[in-house]
Amino acid sequence: MCYGYDGEGALRRSLAERGLSRRSLFAGALAGVAGLAVAGSAGAAPAHAAASAVRRVPPGRISIQLWTVRSALGWPGGNAGYDDTLQAIAGMGYPRVEQALGYFGRTAAELRAFYDELGIRASSSHDGIASSPAALTQKLENAATLGQRFIVVPFLSSGSLSAWQRWAEQMNAEAAAARPYGLAYGYHNHAHEYTTDLGGGVTPWDVLTTELDPALVHLEIDIYWAVTGGVNRGLTDAEAIDFAVETILTAPQQVRQYHVKDRHAAGGDMADLGAGFIDFEKVFAAHQVEEYIVENDSPDVSPLQTAQVGWDYLRALRF
Repeated sequence: MCYGYDGEGALRRSLAERGLSRRSLFAGALAGVAGLAVAGSAGAAPAHAAASAVRRVPPGRISIQLWTVRSALGWPGGNAGYDDTLQAIAGMGYPRVEQALGYFGRTAAELRAFYDELGIRASSSHDGIASSPAALTQKLENAATLGQRFIVVPFLSSGSLSAWQRWAEQMNAEAAAARPYGLAYGYHNHAHEYTTDLGGGVTPWDVLTTELDPALVHLEIDIYWAVTGGVNRGLTDAEAIDFAVETILTAPQQVRQYHVKDRHAAGGDMADLGAGFIDFEKVFAAHQVEEYIVENDSPDVSPLQTAQVGWDYLRALRF
């Protein structure tokens, strides 16, 4: 079993040690969010900000997830738009991108040289858990070649408690292997981690926050999906924002990256930044991170307009 844990019984004990039950992990999600403030973590961006301070997102920490512009890149099936799209993103002012979908016909070294010419860097990537030790080595070597700081698991889904425990164990092991490469290893949430019942009320989020080693694995919180998780638990839109903030503040693991993605009030679809109801000012005031990554899986008008709107929104935001 994972790091000495013994299935569901160990999960209950670990939650109990933190003063929680499986059903009440987020029972305080709507209480006292605005007043929460704790000290920043060593070596990271200032963590939980005082409510009275006025801050902005540092432009050097703004990035974009390339999944957002995948159609402009030529995906699937080609790379005809890759160079022009990356040039446009760099021209907007973005200093960073988060890799997805591979290298579009280049090696990692060739892609690094192209990014260097544009004056941007691939600071992070979405990569699944490796299928073999050789695949893990290749994944880490490519990330190091690109000059990344972060490598993030983008998605896992199962209704099995043992599957989530096994994945947590694998992520801990991969994170330890990533350290000598200078890579910080993270997990990216969706909504189902907060609502899937693995038995007795245990959710995947319970497993992840209990069994991922906080010294090795950090969290890349997708704000849209965290809010959606709250909505799917029956909360109002406003309550779901508080749920997302509480999720960020109560996780034992460091939250070091955000996916900044808005949500339309009608229907709950993804929205370009500022077109939805998510109060990013409130989220960022509660906790600041090392990387703010613009994303919209379904751009409101066009991928490059979403990129421009996202850059302008984050540059203008004060919190």
